[in-house]
Amino acid sequence: MTPPKFQSITPSAARLTESLRDIGYDFPAAVADLVDNSVSAGAEHVDVFVEFDGPESYVLIADDGAGMSESALTEALRFGSRRDYEQGELGRYGLGLKTASLSQCRAVTVATRKSVKVPRMFVRTLDLDVVSEADQWLVLKLGREGLPQRALTYLTEGTGTVVIWEKLDRVLPESRPEGGWARRRLDALAKRTSAHLGMVFHRFLEGTTGGRRLVITMNGEKIEPWNPFAPHEAARMELPSQRFEVTVGNISGTVQMSRYVLPAKEHFSSQEQFERMSGPLKWNRQQGLYVYRADRLVQWGGWNGIRGIDEHTKLARASLDFDTDLDGVFNINVAKVRVTVPVQLRQMLERPINELCSRADEAYRKTARGADVRKSSSRVPRQAIWRGPESPEVSAMKDAGLALRAASMQAGEYAALLRIVAVLETEAPAVAQGLGLST
Repeated sequence: MTPPKFQSITPSAARLTESLRDIGYDFPAAVADLVDNSVSAGAEHVDVFVEFDGPESYVLIADDGAGMSESALTEALRFGSRRDYEQGELGRYGLGLKTASLSQCRAVTVATRKSVKVPRMFVRTLDLDVVSEADQWLVLKLGREGLPQRALTYLTEGTGTVVIWEKLDRVLPESRPEGGWARRRLDALAKRTSAHLGMVFHRFLEGTTGGRRLVITMNGEKIEPWNPFAPHEAARMELPSQRFEVTVGNISGTVQMSRYVLPAKEHFSSQEQFERMSGPLKWNRQQGLYVYRADRLVQWGGWNGIRGIDEHTKLARASLDFDTDLDGVFNINVAKVRVTVPVQLRQMLERPINELCSRADEAYRKTARGADVRKSSSRVPRQAIWRGPESPEVSAMKDAGLALRAASMQAGEYAALLRIVAVLETEAPAVAQGLGLST
């Protein structure tokens, strides 16, 4: 048998780099992807600057992490870098630095210093205009002379990495990049990015990820964490957590679920906190699942097709935690802003999610009925208390009760169900309790 013959087909660098610019980043997500690299490098401080200077405007992200050697820097600018990611690292595909940066600009410069004792820095620039003209995968080897003074200041004080975005063609208008609209756009993007970073890295900012607290600033102002579960609100209800073993093909791992019912408006500590906890998508669209990959938030809200968004369940939020060993199961995308919950896990999530939503519905309706109705026979839920594993019979009864709750909510007849429960508690209290409907 004649052995097969192979022909090498090198992709057009000019065409492929332009195509990769549209991989799915917006400005905040692109900045967040670079902060991922800073976290992986062990940084304690990350400073982001969005500097308006007309056509010379730039974005700078600086960290005090471990820095890179010259060879590591060259590799970092390779599309699909040849490096292995350890478990728990926030990187995945070896594309983030390049695709995130070039989704917003045509030239990205990376300056880095690895040694504390030797004040030597390495500088490389990936410029799409150069790549397009030569149609080759080229990077420019530069000295420190062309760096902004701000970048030099960071790297003369110690180790770290500075990334600079220039030629912001995807950010500023091609005509009149020096105008007032361009300035306002950069200011708005800085504000949105600050909120985004405070959300997706809130555990790092709070110092709940192994004791190391991360500090991120935007244009010199410290970014505050936004924790979607309002941990400092006394009226918040927490339901028992769940742990699921997931196996898909030869991939297996553990997913942790925590469930919360946030307080109704009048039970929040302040009006300001209620408005703040509504989140960037506001209350209705912020209900649902918050999915964390290695403590970094990658999805914020929505029920992933398990149920629909409902005004009456807007106080329900739940976290799902998985580590990087389950990346293939959750199909996390390059921009790290979308995951797919596997079918096996979706089936296991239905019952605890329905229970959470029924609790949130009750909390919402109790508030809506007002003071007069609170004196009547309306039922007020008590927080669930874990009493050990249930028997199959008890579990089946509670499943039936949850199904009744879910069906009544979807049919718009939950008030009727509450009236039925009131009768059951009088006529057949054991049945009401067995179904998990008794308060």
